Amino acid sequence: MPLRSFQLSLRFIFPLALVLGLFALATLPVVDELTRRWFMRDLDARSAMLAASLQQPLLELVPLEDVEHIASLLDRSVSEGKLRAIIFCDAAGHLLYQSKNKPSELNCRTAAPSQMRVTERVLEQDGISLGKLVLAQDTSFIDGRSMEFRYYVFAVFLLMFVVISALGAWIAHWSWQGWITALKTLLRRDVITQNSASTPPEFRPLVGDLRAMLHEMNLERRTTQYSPQAWTPQKLRSLLHDELAGDEILVVSNREPYIHERGEHGIEVRRPASGLVTAVEPVMRACSGTWIAHGSGSADRATVDLQDRVKVPPKRPAYTLRRVWLSQEEEDGYYYGFSNEGLWPLCHMAHVRPVFRSSDWNQYVAVNQRFADAVVAEAHTDDPVVLVQDYHFALLPRMVREKLPKATIIMFWHIPWPNPESFGICPWREALLEGLLGNTLLGFHTPFHCKNFIETVDRYLETRIEHEASTIFYGGELTQIEPYPISIAWPEPEEQHDIGVCRAALRTELSVPASHRLALGVDRLDYTKGIVERFQAVERMLELHPEFIGRFSLLQIAAPSRSSLEEYQNLEARVRMLAHHINQRFVNPVAPPVMLRVEHHNASQLAQYYRAADLCVVTSLHDGMNLVAKEFIAAREDELGVLILSQFTGAARELHEALIINPYHIEQGAQALYRALTMPEAEQRERMRSMRTLVRDFNVYRWAGLMLLDAARLRRRQRVTEKIHSFSKRALRRAV
Repeated sequence: MPLRSFQLSLRFIFPLALVLGLFALATLPVVDELTRRWFMRDLDARSAMLAASLQQPLLELVPLEDVEHIASLLDRSVSEGKLRAIIFCDAAGHLLYQSKNKPSELNCRTAAPSQMRVTERVLEQDGISLGKLVLAQDTSFIDGRSMEFRYYVFAVFLLMFVVISALGAWIAHWSWQGWITALKTLLRRDVITQNSASTPPEFRPLVGDLRAMLHEMNLERRTTQYSPQAWTPQKLRSLLHDELAGDEILVVSNREPYIHERGEHGIEVRRPASGLVTAVEPVMRACSGTWIAHGSGSADRATVDLQDRVKVPPKRPAYTLRRVWLSQEEEDGYYYGFSNEGLWPLCHMAHVRPVFRSSDWNQYVAVNQRFADAVVAEAHTDDPVVLVQDYHFALLPRMVREKLPKATIIMFWHIPWPNPESFGICPWREALLEGLLGNTLLGFHTPFHCKNFIETVDRYLETRIEHEASTIFYGGELTQIEPYPISIAWPEPEEQHDIGVCRAALRTELSVPASHRLALGVDRLDYTKGIVERFQAVERMLELHPEFIGRFSLLQIAAPSRSSLEEYQNLEARVRMLAHHINQRFVNPVAPPVMLRVEHHNASQLAQYYRAADLCVVTSLHDGMNLVAKEFIAAREDELGVLILSQFTGAARELHEALIINPYHIEQGAQALYRALTMPEAEQRERMRSMRTLVRDFNVYRWAGLMLLDAARLRRRQRVTEKIHSFSKRALRRAV
């Protein structure tokens, strides 16, 4: 409150400073001229007095031509005050006598030399002129005295400014204190939404205006926060050049963006089906740098150099991929064990119990240390920007911080963060939180996940938390917690195939008529994706609307994932069995209701499927964001197609024009399918146009750009702090 009052007082102080400053500037020349005149009059008076005192002795000595006594008299007179020299000239203007150290430019005939004030006095005896006495006063001191006087005048004005400002700030503080207290009372009494008789009388006329103002402020805040910007790779490169010029960028993730595998025709390059890769890989293309990841491909070792590096993408290299090798035991414990049997179900509300083993934890610690060592080895500076991706590396930020204390470490947690009670199940919860608080900046998909994380830290660690600033101070370091909704790279027009061609090609591939309606599901084969619930919704929709039997099919792309884990093996068996059951129940000569493909598809194939489908179904039981929804929208340049979206995805918080459903409610899913199949094209276009605008403007480059902008701001703050500390140490050493 005092700070706010001081800020408000500046409205009074700044005009006062301006007025006093202008008045001082206008006054100083006048004061300077008056001061000079005063000193000149003082010198003239002194010269007149001295000339009068010398007149009688000179009248006696000049006729006698007593040179010795006259010179002595003049020298004694010059030794006092500001008098530079005295000369005596005869009536004809010839120099007769002079004091010692007389300036050469001073004589009987020329004008007064610079920096001297000359006074003349004629000596007469019995009406006869004996000559004239010339006194030269030193005026150089006047400039110094004038400057001193200026300082005094400035000090007076400054003192006036300080006194008046302090008095005004004090009065303003107590005045505003009363108004703010009354306003707080007004807000606490909820008169913004309803009039109250207890409202302070002076505020009653303002209640309506205050209600309107708060509404406008809320709209303005939302507009500012979500205002779109044309984020492109070029803009991201420009940002890196302007905000992080010369800074080194390192990315760390478990999954690599390009996998080299041995095939029938030699070594083939494949991009994994991963939302993380989809989001981060375009960023690395834009900013270059080094991506550190686990090399898991059968030909990965054959394609790297002696330092385990390879340039990617293969056809147009833009950055370096550094591969880290793991043994089967390490991969089983760190990846399949602790990460995917422990952290994955812990963070997802999918009703699968997490499993924690000490052996898995030990491997998780060891592998995190291995990757941290790789980061330190790849860093060419002591303060790189390190982008850590996902839950596989919760311990890595603290490990890197210990080796590179000046590094700016940004971590994005791609999956949800659970509530404190759920996270408390983990036996090593404190170690995980300490590792995450080694980050400079920690990002989540939504504000809700940020809130859960802060509450978890508050529950299990002794920290200082600033909720308004969303910062956590732990171990002498500050971590900023922020939401960054992830997105995709908006496709270029030349990268997309004709929609009509895609529709015809897919229906030919599936051996169905051109008019056959297709829904598309694209997921990893994971229990959090709601594939079973999706199939059940299709079954229920066909029960309620049998007219679509033989006219509609769901094409489900299910990329195999973590198939060595028992939970995933059981899921695959259940999905296959349910698809077979539905197809047998609604058998028809045209096409099966569910077309299940448990196989990997590359990005180009998926883009064609998105453009060929009539609707896309995303029924995740719990998801951080889900980029399939955004990929489908980006592919629909015809502005047709319907998106059915689970309310438990981060995307549902942005894509309000989708058909939002609860995937656990099978009837609701069936109704959404029927509505999507019967939705008029005009409504489809209206919904799709709005969602496409949002996905285009809020793309992956904006996601990365906002994180990097925040990182640049934090780096500047860190460097200023380091300079202050360095200056303080030097000052202390000098003092000692």
